[in-house]
Amino acid sequence: MQPSGAKAVLLTGVYGSGKTAVAEEIASVLEEQGMAYAALDLDWLGWFDAGWDDDAAEHRMMLKNLQDVVGNYLAADIGLFVLALSIETQPELDAIRAALPMPLKVVLLTVPLETIHERLRSDATTGRQVDLHWAGVWLNEGRGVGLEDFEVPNDRPIREVAMDVMAQLDWVG
Repeated sequence: MQPSGAKAVLLTGVYGSGKTAVAEEIASVLEEQGMAYAALDLDWLGWFDAGWDDDAAEHRMMLKNLQDVVGNYLAADIGLFVLALSIETQPELDAIRAALPMPLKVVLLTVPLETIHERLRSDATTGRQVDLHWAGVWLNEGRGVGLEDFEVPNDRPIREVAMDVMAQLDWVG
């Protein structure tokens, strides 16, 4: 089932680029406007441990859960989807597009490495410290760049970034 006019945006970028924060802010704006939406951090849809290290299994699980969760929201007449996930390759993006029964726009959030350091170094979790390392690697190697429909700098207040993304999507009511 796909409601008429259903649309999705995928916020992507390196770890610490603010994908989840911008998704949350877009959700707040949509809620203020009385729009029906769902906001999903796709990392959480594939976060599990079955006792082995298999990134491909995690990605497959995320895609399956994405299809199911989106189907549930579509059945409830939700028409706008705000998704957040760091994507690295065209096949990853193609699989996400195939899992969604609506058009998807991809927004690359860019931010200087110094800002990422400021954001992540204060997070005490081990995982975020690993993310900080990988953010540097991804930026250095240009991973995930070129998959986007448009790019938005995320070195401003989150509300400004969210409004910029929404304006480019024509989601501002």
